[in-house]
Amino acid sequence: MENKYELIENAPARRFEMHIEDRVAYIEYSLKVDKIYLTHTIVPEELGGRGIGSALVSQTLELIEKRGLKVVPVCSFVEAYIGRHPQWKSLL
Repeated sequence: MENKYELIENAPARRFEMHIEDRVAYIEYSLKVDKIYLTHTIVPEELGGRGIGSALVSQTLELIEKRGLKVVPVCSFVEAYIGRHPQWKSLL
């Protein structure tokens, strides 16, 4: 899948973000040693129904995989996404 939107890590805010139009979709995280807890996903209502949440989670998981971290999906959206895309279960 082509990455239509650019993922940005906002480390001071502990968020992975996508800036789209004049809105920001993001996943909040907490980092503990070799585990990253994905705690909350927000996609502004104006951006809904365009696959932005899925693109956000997919690109975030790609980055986490490159960093060699394990994922703890506290957020139900992230947990459901991993459930639908078994290739990411190795990160759990």
